[in-house]
Amino acid sequence: MPVEPQPPAAGRLLSADAPPHWRASSLGDVKHGFFGRKGGVSVGVYASLNAGTGSRDDPEAVRENRRRIAAAFDARPELLIGVHQVHSPTAVFVDAPWSGDRPHADALVTQTTGLVISVLSADCAPVLMADMEAGIVAAAHAGWKGALAGVLETTVQLMCAHGADPERIKTAIGPCIHRNAYEVGLEFEARFVAQDASFARYFTPGLAPGGHADKRQFDLPRFCADRLSAAGVGEVQMAAWPYNTHAWPDHWFSHRRAVHRGEADYGRNCSAICLG
Repeated sequence: MPVEPQPPAAGRLLSADAPPHWRASSLGDVKHGFFGRKGGVSVGVYASLNAGTGSRDDPEAVRENRRRIAAAFDARPELLIGVHQVHSPTAVFVDAPWSGDRPHADALVTQTTGLVISVLSADCAPVLMADMEAGIVAAAHAGWKGALAGVLETTVQLMCAHGADPERIKTAIGPCIHRNAYEVGLEFEARFVAQDASFARYFTPGLAPGGHADKRQFDLPRFCADRLSAAGVGEVQMAAWPYNTHAWPDHWFSHRRAVHRGEADYGRNCSAICLG
């Protein structure tokens, strides 16, 4: 039987009234959280902790939700920052809140204490990273397109350009869509295999109920984990089955689930990390 996702035990890393979130043991005492859909003020398909500034939710509700996430880190709302995500391999280094428009990118790296860097997701894999000896953290958004293009490797390279050592980097792949719910066409698989024939191992035929011979099931979290390992990172942790965004509608936002249900829009989960 599937195990119902449980909120984490109370701890000292985030504030006592932080919205429900998952913490990864691989990241140790680094302040971080993978936030789902509980603990906010949004309603309808956005209920309740929708952090998506690009959604069609009430902007005031989104601002309040983001304020609550920032407060979990004892930070002012303006210190919770992200990028304009475009499913790219681009990572950016940041040392202060943006003074203008957010850059188009899919990962952030910082060494600034108190700056809460974050990514949004709704099936794509959020990945948080830290090298505490170098005092550097990162947050990456890895959908299939960005992961295939190398966003995780780019993020590790940018961390290393600022003093990190790959063997010291600890990583956590947060709640995302898992293979049993990720049915794709043969042309999708072909795109991966064209880049590297060994990538065929991330595709399984006929796993999902009602699957067809011309469909495949794609293992996004395993693909991301192996890309990180190939980049030389010291530790990779994957969120397990209860953190499958598609399978747990009460806990996580999911784009694919919203499409299957015919919903007009969907909320976004927020994953964030902070030094200090």
